[in-house]
Amino acid sequence: MPTRRVINKQLGELLMERGIITEEQLDKALVTQKQSGGLIGEILVSLGFAKEEDIAQALTGQYGFPYLPLSSYDIDPEVANIVPARVARQYMLMPIDKIGNNLTVAMSNPLNVQASEDVELISGCSVQVFVSTSTDIKKAIEKYYKGKE
Repeated sequence: MPTRRVINKQLGELLMERGIITEEQLDKALVTQKQSGGLIGEILVSLGFAKEEDIAQALTGQYGFPYLPLSSYDIDPEVANIVPARVARQYMLMPIDKIGNNLTVAMSNPLNVQASEDVELISGCSVQVFVSTSTDIKKAIEKYYKGKE
């Protein structure tokens, strides 16, 4: 998984540049990630070094991904079914809308190019990425993929 490490480093550096975390905090988070796996953004939040909103706003500001608070969004179950539950859980993403051949997807880590490519392959659609918090995405996954693998 070499691509994931590069992406995590980018997110970590971005948060450091914005003064959200220190280099020491990032190093601790990377050690935790090596030991137990997981997404760097979620680890930083679980360690109390950053808030989910800080991460979402940093990604929005730096890379121009639009931010979408998922909690206030109703998703068509047919749209949710375009992406298998295990893929949504693996990449922490949620399909939210489909217009023609364009699939809009909310992700907590929009820098994960592998996730976008996999969703494009599975769906046969062109993917447009929005940023949302891990908590919002987890709640949406629980709601729309309840009991599905």
